Amino acid sequence: MSHSFASSLDALSGWRRSLVTRLDEVSRFLSDHELSDPSLQSQLTGLRERLGQEKLVVAFVAEFSRGKSELINAIFFADAGRRVLPATPGRTTMCPVELAWDAEEVPALSLLPIETRLNGQSLAELRTQPRAWNVVKLDVGNPERLAESLREVMRTSFVSKDDARALGFWSDEELDDNPPLDDMGRVEVPAWRHALINYPHPLLKQGLVVLDTPGLNAIGAEPELTLSLLPSAHATVFILGADIGVSKSDLAIWRDHLSGDSQSRFVVLNKIDAMVDPLATAEQVRELIERQRSETARTLAVPPERVYPLSARQALAARVEGDAAALAQSRLPALEAALGEQLMPQRRALLERVVLESAQQIESHVARRLNDSRRQLAEQTLELRGLRGKSGAKLQLMLQRVDAETSEFESCTTKLQAMRAVHSRMMKDAMVGLSSDRLREEVAQMQETMNASLLNLGAKKAFVALCQRLRGLLSAAQKNSVEIRQMLEASFAKLNAEFGFGLVLNPGPDLDRFAGELDLIEKSYVQYLGLTQALRLSQPKFMEQFRRMLMSKLRVVFENASAEMEMWNKSASAQVDAQLRERRRGFRRRRESLERIQAAASELETRLGELDSQDQRLQGFEGRCGELLDALRQQARTGTRGEMATMITIDLPLDDEPAPPQLRLVKA
Repeated sequence: MSHSFASSLDALSGWRRSLVTRLDEVSRFLSDHELSDPSLQSQLTGLRERLGQEKLVVAFVAEFSRGKSELINAIFFADAGRRVLPATPGRTTMCPVELAWDAEEVPALSLLPIETRLNGQSLAELRTQPRAWNVVKLDVGNPERLAESLREVMRTSFVSKDDARALGFWSDEELDDNPPLDDMGRVEVPAWRHALINYPHPLLKQGLVVLDTPGLNAIGAEPELTLSLLPSAHATVFILGADIGVSKSDLAIWRDHLSGDSQSRFVVLNKIDAMVDPLATAEQVRELIERQRSETARTLAVPPERVYPLSARQALAARVEGDAAALAQSRLPALEAALGEQLMPQRRALLERVVLESAQQIESHVARRLNDSRRQLAEQTLELRGLRGKSGAKLQLMLQRVDAETSEFESCTTKLQAMRAVHSRMMKDAMVGLSSDRLREEVAQMQETMNASLLNLGAKKAFVALCQRLRGLLSAAQKNSVEIRQMLEASFAKLNAEFGFGLVLNPGPDLDRFAGELDLIEKSYVQYLGLTQALRLSQPKFMEQFRRMLMSKLRVVFENASAEMEMWNKSASAQVDAQLRERRRGFRRRRESLERIQAAASELETRLGELDSQDQRLQGFEGRCGELLDALRQQARTGTRGEMATMITIDLPLDDEPAPPQLRLVKA
């Protein structure tokens, strides 16, 4: 495995695994000592799943014949000893391809027929319909059969112009961009709409997802690529041919789909080996490459240091042969170092913040529970110490007092029921604006406005208005959340003062980040809803697919916002239930203790000793929980940061250790 992007990803994965181990220790401790509740356990489970299943999506975008598949092979799959993805001159990968690994599924190539575009369903919907996909099992131990299976992504078919127009591969308005016709007047189109490769490569097992997107036609004809998959990628590598620079179609892809956040965009000038001229000196070739790099940077309006000239073919051959000098000459390590240096720290910082916030919430939860338990123990201890030397009549009076306090405490249930009724009503009002029904109504209103304008020329304005209304819904939900918190704070203060509870609210849900996600969706869609797309949006099938995809994307945002609201409110309710149970248990223990002491006076000192031991045990729990959470924080803050920095800034020679047998697919 190459020591650059691969090594830094390996370091990040190792850091995540160490965090999961620490988190499991905390979870087991809380569960073993009854310091958890369902809401906290749900939070721990969600954090563990996120750490264990966090994906790193890298999208490779290029027109045909730019060497994109060869670059993917060189960066990620050189350990296999051959090309994993088909990479030959001319058109190879004809449909978008996702490479990932799901341990619950067998190695397989899943292919979605191109005809599914006609029914208007989005990729997100079709992913949940196994019957819609053609599945080819991959024999990773047989190099020839594996290579033959993966060539299926290259398959095409010839259809009439009408069918090509319906599928999105023919435009009567932009004739220059249409594919050539064969002798029978037919159009060559991909046989597949999308391909998923479930492949047991070490990098994919660590959460890497590689998105291979072929050509402007594939991007323009599939809204989900533009509006969901590409914007959600953590990095996008845009490949150009060094021998031709930025072509018209290259520039169209960049301007229409990739000219967003420059920090996650990497431009590659591939095939610099094609610029070698036997009649020119090495220095002249280097100057020519630098001129092409500067011109590309100027055309795309990016800094020259964001453009990476390299030779993917030379890099792949060098890695397969173990030639470190040829690898350095290919210039691929510079791109890999940039990917590692910029992507890994970003992902690490995000996860670190999530872990530290969770650790703080866990610590607050445990502190509340232990403080409440210790307070009850202190009350019992003070009460029992007052019984030293007292008569049986005094014990009887104490029993009556416990019964009276118990009865008085149970009167809190009336106030709790009233608080819960108000809480439930306020929650219901807050959740209405985040419901799927309300979201569908808003999207339907947008579509109605679009249809009312000539050729959907008002699509952009209608969509911006939709986003504004949706932001208003999130803002209203945030306002309702603040009102709920204020009501609970007032109720908790009264319960604490009147009935001795120790209720404390966590910070309320922050829905601003979901508004930020909505802003990103708006940014992606707005550049897609210009005048150039008006005619396409006027097509009913394309518009229906667009609506479905938009609903799918927005539903994720609103469902997550709704889930966060519900989780916070359940956490508040669970805290009340937990303390109610503890207080009832405490009264029961006090009565049982007094009854035992009444039966045998000698048990008074024994019981006092038990209470003291319980208090020391609770102090020990608090100390041990603090140690575990400090270890989790330390792992999150430091972990393998130094190791990652070393790995992503030093490009070492290729390992001498052979790859696992199942990965060495064919002879080099």
